[in-house]
Amino acid sequence: MNTGSDETGETTVASGGSGTDGTAADRARDERGLGSRAPEFVRARRMLHLSWQVGVFAIGLAVVAVGVVLLPLPLPGPGWVIIFAGMAIWATEFVWAQLVLRWTKRKVTEAAQKALDPRVRRRNITLTTIGLVVVAAGAGVYLSRFGIVMPWRIEE
Repeated sequence: MNTGSDETGETTVASGGSGTDGTAADRARDERGLGSRAPEFVRARRMLHLSWQVGVFAIGLAVVAVGVVLLPLPLPGPGWVIIFAGMAIWATEFVWAQLVLRWTKRKVTEAAQKALDPRVRRRNITLTTIGLVVVAAGAGVYLSRFGIVMPWRIEE
């Protein structure tokens, strides 16, 4: 019996209402995991799927906007974490967001590997130590010159 392929290990899958016709593009999309993750009944109806995409985009945009507003805070992470959460929301529906998220994950992994390199770690520790010595020296000069004056003890 012919399975429709000359490749070993490859079989033809009947489309049991999945909405795909088994073309090469559909198989490639399934292998990469790209595309809409909306429920099947939503994807089957064009207007419902379009309104689903608009809703996902609006929610993702709101989350990203909150992240952008939180960026100037002195805390080191909440803004970026929330922006990436908004990108993850977009990635549930849009291929471009999935690709951006994959690129970001790859770059973060590369940076983590680079940071674990012993030479880079030694350099970073050395630079951090030098920076702390400079800050401590500056604080020492300031305190020797002006002393510690509490704000509520300022003499007029």
